Amino acid sequence: MEFKKEQLANGLNVIGEINKSAKSASVGFFVKTGSRDENEQINGVSHFLEHMLFKGTDKLSALQVSEAFDRTGAQFNAGTAEEYTVYYAAVLPEYLLEVAGLWIELMRPALRDDDFNIEKNVIKEEIAMYKDMPSFDVMDKCQTLYFAGHPCGNSILGSEESIDNLTAEQMRDYFTRRYAPNNMVLACAGNFDWEQFCSMSEKFCSKWQKQNVCRRLENCEGSRKKKRIEKSNLVREHICLMSTGVSAQDQRRFAAFLLGVIIGDSVGSRFYWELVDKALAEAAGMYVKQMDGTGAFCSYIRCSTGNVTKVLDTVSGIFQSLFRDGITEDELRKAKNKVLSALVIKNELSRGRLDDLGSNWLYLEKYRTVEDDISAIRAVTVDDVNVLIEQFKLGDFTRLSIGPAENDE
Repeated sequence: MEFKKEQLANGLNVIGEINKSAKSASVGFFVKTGSRDENEQINGVSHFLEHMLFKGTDKLSALQVSEAFDRTGAQFNAGTAEEYTVYYAAVLPEYLLEVAGLWIELMRPALRDDDFNIEKNVIKEEIAMYKDMPSFDVMDKCQTLYFAGHPCGNSILGSEESIDNLTAEQMRDYFTRRYAPNNMVLACAGNFDWEQFCSMSEKFCSKWQKQNVCRRLENCEGSRKKKRIEKSNLVREHICLMSTGVSAQDQRRFAAFLLGVIIGDSVGSRFYWELVDKALAEAAGMYVKQMDGTGAFCSYIRCSTGNVTKVLDTVSGIFQSLFRDGITEDELRKAKNKVLSALVIKNELSRGRLDDLGSNWLYLEKYRTVEDDISAIRAVTVDDVNVLIEQFKLGDFTRLSIGPAENDE
């Protein structure tokens, strides 16, 4: 592996990890913008822009964009989160420059009014689709409740109202401010020629105009509010719990990630044995949301409404036991094996490596090898995790649940 980096005069960071033994290459733009960079009036615009980039440029129609990706056999997509939007493709090495050039062109889209007006309906259909998915809906609403008043509580999709009221001019203004070269990372991983890649970036991206870009950063301890929403079409209870965690820049992030696995992995975790195996819940898991300057432990549980009290009592018992007795060496060893297996398998593909390469640069402005992360995970001790449990009160959570009316069962 060989790491290379270059920063253009306009602030665009171009980074690459070269692996000549790889059979593929992956390229992507990581744009440091997401729902937390929006306000109530333009909520959902980051996700809207993700859609609009595929509508083409002044030179390319949407059909031509699709055909250009298709003829290379690229596996391509994009995704919007709270904090960044990523556009990526994995290809055979011989098509890397062609696909990279296509993404570069798409980073300066036409953003036509006609496309904008049509896409509004597509976005609203997507919002409606996710409302029909209570497992998504409960997590989305709980995040808003947890981050009450904090920009991380903004919904990624926005609402039907915010999308209806959004104007094309607002979208274009947001694009100009946030899709600035000094707010983006162009990353490549796998088998490719760095000099050619860097030369292409310089040739086609150097004219992009730098902007004054900022982000509101502060930690959030969570609202600790409790709320239940009734929906007549549901027959199960969907519960989300969120409590304070660590940020993406915190040195304790590896210990926090392992704690999440110990508590809420799909197999062999405390949630699994106490809730799923004992048939109190059909699903129960925890993951760690590590964000820019803040973070949270997030749990999702699905059960019958009649079991809610038992489930919440059991969860409280799990958290109390952890605070009282801590974790065991055996639990930590198993969690490490799970995390290391997933990490290594993911990073054997250029696409997986691209994810870590780009996100590490966005959050840390640092290159980390797979070996760096392996060493950091192996170095976590039982004491590290137990100290974390003492510092972060998992039982002091925000709770949102969505379920049937109380008299429906």
